[in-house]
Amino acid sequence: MTLTPDTLLAFVFATLIISLSPGPSNLYILACTLGSGRSGGTAAALGMAIGSSSYAIATAFGLAALILYVPVIFTLIKVLGALYLIYLGVNALRFATAPHLRKPVQATTRQIVSRSLLVELSNPKTALFFIAFLPQFTHATGDMLVNDLLVLGLLFSGIALCCDLLVVQLSHQLGRWMAKSPRVAVRQEQLVGLIFLGLGATLLFDLGQTTAF
Repeated sequence: MTLTPDTLLAFVFATLIISLSPGPSNLYILACTLGSGRSGGTAAALGMAIGSSSYAIATAFGLAALILYVPVIFTLIKVLGALYLIYLGVNALRFATAPHLRKPVQATTRQIVSRSLLVELSNPKTALFFIAFLPQFTHATGDMLVNDLLVLGLLFSGIALCCDLLVVQLSHQLGRWMAKSPRVAVRQEQLVGLIFLGLGATLLFDLGQTTAF
């Protein structure tokens, strides 16, 4: 590994800024926490961390670069991810108007982890981000480059997980406040659905665009 303490410190600082900035990931964690409580938000953060780590490993070994050279893979993954988020949004909106709202059938921790892993893996921009971001912090080549990218990618995923858990805690406090009124509880479920729909629609809207690095 060729990474110096100064380089790692700069990387950690940049990662914190990126992870704490409002974006689709934070909105997804917010929606999961509001919909399934703190345990659900934690499970969602864990699932996304597993997906992010998978992309980090793929990037280190060059597998994620296939997305750059096979556009159809990028398009297919993005469509599937967008449709899945829209499906989650529609279900949440239907549930918000159901008479059994106050006694919801919660998804299990395993289901939320699996769902969040799928959401993260169906966002190819995560891989493209790693391909563009990680190499900026290393000048290694060959096997040393693989080692550096692997360390940086997994470090990024770990820091992002900690930031997501902070979002979970803040979202949980918001959810407790909203749950004090049945009417607000309905609005809470509607908000969850709208967030999922918005994320899915954003992916579809961006479908025709390409990310240049």
